[in-house]
Amino acid sequence: MSTSRVASLRRQTSESSIELELNLDGSGIADISTTVPFFDHLLTAFTKHSLIDLTVRAHGDTEIDVHHTVEDTGIVLGQAIKQALGDKAGIGRYGDAHVPLDEALARAVVDVSGRPYLVHSGEPEGFEFHLIGGHFTGSMVRHVLEAITFHAGITVHLTVLGGRDPHHIAEAEFKALARAFRRAVEPDARVSGVPSTKGSL
Repeated sequence: MSTSRVASLRRQTSESSIELELNLDGSGIADISTTVPFFDHLLTAFTKHSLIDLTVRAHGDTEIDVHHTVEDTGIVLGQAIKQALGDKAGIGRYGDAHVPLDEALARAVVDVSGRPYLVHSGEPEGFEFHLIGGHFTGSMVRHVLEAITFHAGITVHLTVLGGRDPHHIAEAEFKALARAFRRAVEPDARVSGVPSTKGSL
């Protein structure tokens, strides 16, 4: 396994500007500023519970919608994860977690597979239309998950098993993903090389 699993990326478009630094072997230190407060909250929770270190500086055309800034940050985060993972030698590869937040409960299962795939279900009817924190629509949860998984090249199954409050549901989803991701990317001393019969991930 590489001794340094870090990445530093920048993405500049006419819609947003993203600068991101990531360390997979961190201690959960978050320094997040996307100009979308609830998204900052979700990324901070993801950082804390995955034990990565993450710095994000993002801004974009939020006077139109938060969509571009959130999506583009998800794209860069996924790209950074893929870069930091390197050849994926010595990792556990799979991770799973159940995370409650009061009445909400989310389950995440992660495979660092090299194959981007998201299965996402269970959010209550109308969740996608709810404005959380006055800026962040519930539909953005799935959208940013799609951006992360596709660009990281990982498989994620994320299921909301229960919940009423949109804030709790979204946060439980990100925390469950973080805990499962942490297990999947952690070094496993018993693994020699890449954990795949194909010899690559």
